[in-house]
Amino acid sequence: MEAKLWHDMFALGLPIVEKMLRPMIIYGFLVVGLRLAGKRQLAQLNPFDLVVLMTLANTVQNAIIGDDTSLTGGIIGAGTLLLVNYAVVRFLYGHRKLDHLIEGRPDVLIENGRILKERLKKELVTLEELKASAHRQGFASFEEVERAVLEPGGTISFFAKEPPPELARHQELVRRLEEISKQLSRLRPEPLTPTS
Repeated sequence: MEAKLWHDMFALGLPIVEKMLRPMIIYGFLVVGLRLAGKRQLAQLNPFDLVVLMTLANTVQNAIIGDDTSLTGGIIGAGTLLLVNYAVVRFLYGHRKLDHLIEGRPDVLIENGRILKERLKKELVTLEELKASAHRQGFASFEEVERAVLEPGGTISFFAKEPPPELARHQELVRRLEEISKQLSRLRPEPLTPTS
């Protein structure tokens, strides 16, 4: 009984080469599939995206492990995935053009304070999701945003207007007060000097 337990835990049900090829093929498929699905899938998850990613992980599990449920098979499969990912990341680090092809390029969603709705539509980012991302990064409203960029990794980077609207309003009020003060000083009559 004990020998069967150890055998079931560690004996491979599939050849080692197949155990290594399965995760490599699934890895490649998922990289291409997620790239085609868009940057949004990577970081700007709504409940539907989360369900798809969780289901996707469960769906490809059997394709990765096959009929082999041994610990050895799991370790080989997981190790292969980690090794392939490490190799791909290291390779792409030295090949920026290929990296841009695989990961994509940043996409501008707000330019010069103007929301580019056609870009939001292309990337399937709603105005509410964009607003929530802006709030998470400390922007109270879109009025404060000069530029927003959807990065290849799926995060949205926001850049403030220079200077922020509150500071610009404050500076304008100070300038006007100084101008009014100068005008008032010109209107005041000169003090009379005593004549002897």
